Amino acid sequence: MATAVSSVDESGKTLLPVNDDDYRPSADEEFMNPRQLAYFRKKLLAWKDDILREAQDTLDHLQKESLREPDVTDRASSETDWSIELRTRDRQRKLISKIDAALRRIDEGEYGYCEVTGEPISLARLEARPIATMTVEAQERHERQEKISRDE
Repeated sequence: MATAVSSVDESGKTLLPVNDDDYRPSADEEFMNPRQLAYFRKKLLAWKDDILREAQDTLDHLQKESLREPDVTDRASSETDWSIELRTRDRQRKLISKIDAALRRIDEGEYGYCEVTGEPISLARLEARPIATMTVEAQERHERQEKISRDE
């Protein structure tokens, strides 16, 4: 069994313990205890690293590949593919800001709690969507309100 180890970031701030890879948050433990916070921090940072790596791969590929296809149809197809790829990267860029916001909430002790009701967000929801800011119920109410506003 691995032991928890604390680490320090570039600014000298002590980070939460780093946990073994087999750990999964459980409802049987205190909600958002240091081990759970470290787990979600690690999950968010890994997600962010994956997105940044994919973006760099896309950039590298764009710089190496040319869109000088001799055939007009082939060129149009390549341009469409790149347009879709760039839109995906733009959505992921926006996702990074949500990941950064979740990391700030961990630092501020607000992570895992609904921004509307203040209630704990279920661990299952956070596991599936670690950037969640609302409980499922609050999110559903929010989406219903948005739909009503759009329909008016």
